[in-house]
Amino acid sequence: MTAFGTFFLPGPTEVRPEVLAAMQGPMLPHRGAAFEALFARIQGHLRPVFRTARPVYVATASATGLMEGAIRCAPSGAVLALVNGAFSERFAQIAEACGRPVTRVGGEWHRAVPLDAVEAALRTGRYAAVTVVHSETSTGVLTPLPPLAQLARAHGARLLVDSVTGLGGAPVETDAWGLDFVLTGSQKALALPPGLAFGVASADYIRDAAAVPGRGLYFDLVEYEEAVHKHQTPNTPALSLLYATDVQGAHLAAETVEARWARHAAMAAATHAWVGTLRDATGAPFCIYAPAGERSPTVTAVALPPGVAGGEVVRDVARAGFTIGDGYGRLKGRTIRIGHMGDHTMEGLSRCLAAVGDALRARLAAGG
Repeated sequence: MTAFGTFFLPGPTEVRPEVLAAMQGPMLPHRGAAFEALFARIQGHLRPVFRTARPVYVATASATGLMEGAIRCAPSGAVLALVNGAFSERFAQIAEACGRPVTRVGGEWHRAVPLDAVEAALRTGRYAAVTVVHSETSTGVLTPLPPLAQLARAHGARLLVDSVTGLGGAPVETDAWGLDFVLTGSQKALALPPGLAFGVASADYIRDAAAVPGRGLYFDLVEYEEAVHKHQTPNTPALSLLYATDVQGAHLAAETVEARWARHAAMAAATHAWVGTLRDATGAPFCIYAPAGERSPTVTAVALPPGVAGGEVVRDVARAGFTIGDGYGRLKGRTIRIGHMGDHTMEGLSRCLAAVGDALRARLAAGG
């Protein structure tokens, strides 16, 4: 087995051995008291991470499932999609696939969508919901949520937040910021295996959703709301993954979400400083793709000099025993992505960055 602290892909992230081992727990009736006790413990672990007093829905699905559920259960009407990367474009495509009229605003991948552009669109009064990706995994850009929530509320639209690589690593204040729906996946900053999606809906959102026709079945969030108060899921749960969530949830509680935010911020700062040092030492135009002030604490995309291909760098780093990511979407080959999220430490990150630096310097010496 590979030693922990070598897998820095921007998702799935590395999972501690004891969390993986927890999945070997026994099968049990998922409509019985033992399951309900397990589910109640998981609620106690997850609510502080979401910073909410509301229940946390647990879906046996990737985060895409709850993205679709968020759209299908939103009030009837058009959707304003904030697009600044591959995954925010995916949210827009999901809304279109659900039959919603969609207007995209933004389109530039190197920054958050400007608030004045969002406000200008919302002033038309045409939109029932706004979609946003909090931490854009394809670019490493972080979008501030509080001003968006205020704008959406002022114009009568529901704010639907994909925080797949945000929640658990970047501050998210679901209740205090008035987020209508926020979702994440198990395999990112929460450092769990893939296969679960977690989401929180405001009481107002669920009230509106109850009047929406054609919500579908599997991701009907009204049904999730009814089931969660009984410490149940509406559909057969992935029991083994819930055992892992229980163990990791206790770990999250022991660390505290505030300490987790601070650790991720420190890892991001170290990565950003490393890029500057590498640029100064080599004279090559390495840079962080996201602008200062809009950088995710969980993933950094590093723009590469001409002639250096991301896929080749990823393979070189793999030979040194570390896993990082190539660029994604239109940035494939032009960037590399380092996922400094989950349960990683500064010590492990330093080893990874050293290996990446060696690979990049060797590529430059060889002429790309």
